[in-house]
Order: sequence, then C-alpha cells, then structure tokens
Amino acid sequence: MKHLSILAEEDDDPMLSAVNLVDVFLVLVVALLTAVALQQQAAADENVTIIKRPGEPDMEIVVREKGQEVRFKGNGGSSEGQGVRAGVAYKLKDGNIIYVPEAGASQP
Repeated sequence: MKHLSILAEEDDDPMLSAVNLVDVFLVLVVALLTAVALQQQAAADENVTIIKRPGEPDMEIVVREKGQEVRFKGNGGSSEGQGVRAGVAYKLKDGNIIYVPEAGASQP
C-alpha cells in the first residue's frame, strides 16, 4: 500500500512559519511608519499657535503659518499703556469666542 503524504518534506520545518510572521510584521511596521510620516507632513502645513509655559514670566508664544515659524517671548512684566475699553469677549461652550464692541467704540 502506498503511503500518501499530505505535507511535503519542506513543510516540516517550523522556522518557515516564524519567517512568514516576521515578514508580516515588517510589512505592518513599514505601513505604520508611512502613516506617521504622512501625518507629520500634513501637520507641518497647518496653521498652529502654541503657548509654552502659560502664565509664567518667561511665557513664549509660537505661531506657525504656511511653514514659517514666529516666536514671541514675554519680558517678565505686564504690558502697560494708554487705551480705552473696546468691547467684551465671550467664550461659548463649544470653544468659539465672540467679540461684542462697546457702544460708541471706534472701529478701525
């Protein structure tokens, strides 16, 4: 009687399945790295304002617009000057800010 072998001799090696898993993980890692690189590139094109150390005397504001970065640094003191009240700003629950000018305030 003839013996039927379902598995060929090269299929008996357990390292082949480990090599296949390594290949799958390499493809997954390359896909994730590509996604991260594309996300960072898209983030670089956005207009972003970052406030570092808010409320501290050495507070810094970083504004990124159209790939250019501008930094504003505090001098440790509060600003003083002459001026008049121009209006009132209200912050809504959704984060929007509405400015209501004072009656009689001059518009620029």
